[in-house]
Amino acid sequence: MPFRNDDVRFISSPLKIPPFRPQPPVPFFAQTLTKSKNSLSHLIYSLNESTRSTEPFTRKLQSFAEHLYGKSVRICSTCLSMTGAADTLVNFPLLCSASLSLNQSSAEFPGQSELSTQLQQKAQQPHSVSRSDEERVLISEVLVRNKDGEELERKDLETEALTALKACRANSALTVREVQEDVHRIIDSGYFCSCMPVAVDTRDGIRLVFQVEPNQEFHGLVCEGANVLPTKFVEDAFRDGYGKVVNIRRLDEVITSINGWYMERGLFGMVSGVEILSGGIIRLQVAEAEVNNISIRFLDRKTGEPTKGKTRPETILRQLTTKKGQVYSMLQGKRDVETVLTMGIMEDVSIIPQPAGDTGKVDLIMNVVERPSGGFSAGGGISSGITSGPLSGLIGSFAYSHRNVFGRNQKLNISLERGQIDSIFRINYTDPWIEGDDKRTSRTIMVQNSRTPGTHVHGNQPDNSSLTIGRVTAGMEFSRPIRPKWSGTVGLIFQHSGAHDEKGNPIIKDFYSSPLTASGKTNDEMLIAKFESVYTGSGDQGSSMFVFNMEQGLPVLPEWLFFNRVNARARKGVEIGPARLLLSLSGGHVVGNFSPHEAFAIGGTNSVRGYEEGAVGSGRSYVVGSGEISFPMLGPVEGVIFSDYGTDLGSGPSVPGDPAGARLKPGSGYGYGFGIRVDSPLGPLRLEYAFNDKQAKRFHFGVGYRN
Repeated sequence: MPFRNDDVRFISSPLKIPPFRPQPPVPFFAQTLTKSKNSLSHLIYSLNESTRSTEPFTRKLQSFAEHLYGKSVRICSTCLSMTGAADTLVNFPLLCSASLSLNQSSAEFPGQSELSTQLQQKAQQPHSVSRSDEERVLISEVLVRNKDGEELERKDLETEALTALKACRANSALTVREVQEDVHRIIDSGYFCSCMPVAVDTRDGIRLVFQVEPNQEFHGLVCEGANVLPTKFVEDAFRDGYGKVVNIRRLDEVITSINGWYMERGLFGMVSGVEILSGGIIRLQVAEAEVNNISIRFLDRKTGEPTKGKTRPETILRQLTTKKGQVYSMLQGKRDVETVLTMGIMEDVSIIPQPAGDTGKVDLIMNVVERPSGGFSAGGGISSGITSGPLSGLIGSFAYSHRNVFGRNQKLNISLERGQIDSIFRINYTDPWIEGDDKRTSRTIMVQNSRTPGTHVHGNQPDNSSLTIGRVTAGMEFSRPIRPKWSGTVGLIFQHSGAHDEKGNPIIKDFYSSPLTASGKTNDEMLIAKFESVYTGSGDQGSSMFVFNMEQGLPVLPEWLFFNRVNARARKGVEIGPARLLLSLSGGHVVGNFSPHEAFAIGGTNSVRGYEEGAVGSGRSYVVGSGEISFPMLGPVEGVIFSDYGTDLGSGPSVPGDPAGARLKPGSGYGYGFGIRVDSPLGPLRLEYAFNDKQAKRFHFGVGYRN
């Protein structure tokens, strides 16, 4: 489409000229890639290496051109243009000017000397060496003229030619070799398409005339085949040259910048041809390799030979952002490889581009090696709800998982965690991407039966008895990306919960005769509508994070609880030299009728350190803030200095039964201390020693980062 501005006229067209069928440099890259296990990284490395020098990149273009048009094609290293004898090639008379065309006969210049004949012969044989190269001839005058022997109309071009001369000066003795070198210097200045040295005998001596033919003035541009290259980028690249004589060196820089634009974005594209038409119109031909087809090839884990896979190919293909008809991007391909790996069902993934016949397009073959689809596992952990010491909070776990149910990347997990007090039996079935949905929505069906300590809210009983909270939960959740770095989750969950004594019998009141349920029965039942929105920065622990969660109890039946709970957490990391400052803030509020054991518990390893779990307060509302500075010490070991503060905002008495008031919880408090962290296969191991505002001291041990 044509477009104009006040200074320059450009014409850009997506049409391709039928006789000229450029292809991207796929053969060279494909041949290189097959020798590498990780083809994508090798391809990127190959392109990065090519940008460091013009000659290696020229050789790659030469290989590509020979693949298209045969051995007769040559790449000019000065301007990176293609020339050759093939009929299908576009003629480039301007850019082939490095070979001198000395076709004037001596008869046209009666006074032409023997030196002129030698100059013509040496120009036609630039690499010959003979005795005549060393013989010197005295030159009385040096002039620059046009091809007809007349003065140049533009004196600035005459100045450029004279400035380019190094050896040829008036009243100097020159050899043929020195004259020949100055001829090439004039051509290398970029302003001239031909240069012929002529020596003429005069009364005053031998006059050396450089007959030059200047390039045309630039008056317009036609860009063909550039479907993804921005029009403004091309316009800006050529704008400064409008109305000026085309300079080959400057044109070379523009072509290099266009090729660099493709390389920086990992796109298979390049300038494949340049031609200067009559009237000073430059025609720029761009070759962009579009994706013709994408196929999946499964490889055996042991032999590396092709085999039959368990995963459905469409399950993998829909994960790719690279689509048919797009210009192939290596960076986009790299992201696609990472996306397929994050599915969790592949051990190795690579992409190999290959030429799609003579269509100028590229076929992509994705090689994948599948992981074992499922198996049993065992592990352990520590409960954060235990206040009598970390050893009593040890938990053992046993699980069975299947990563690729029905070959659709669907996940089935069945797990059992058991400790002295804690126990959780959970069944999760997750479809990471619901079939037929274009928003990448996932679905999770969950059934869980858990028993957790009631010490968070109700603390240890004065008679040394303990109570636990049992919950049976079942529900379904849907999650999907909302925008970059944001995700959302909605769900509907049913919960049946109640308190039990040490023997497992249901109880409705604690030692202080405070109610343990909101309904007055042994169990509370509720149907919860859930909404959650999560923002994550880079994904690292020290990066920015924000989580907003809201739960609404739906009283479908009269005995079901009706309440609304909101909770929010925010975190921000700041680099301070080798150290990192991490600030976090959380808060929440609940209104309506809710179970006492669902109150916000303040204090503990993941809240206000220096206090036991839930020892600061239990309220309808809460705010907890924390600041810590971590710094490297030795290898995987980090040192930490921290300070925490939390409060229930005076809402403790509004919790049914006031469990915090009965246990004389202060409602607010702070703690500070120091500790170390060690990276391990289970995650960061945290050992912290904290002091609180009551002058008490306490060790905290945890696995994983603080919430």
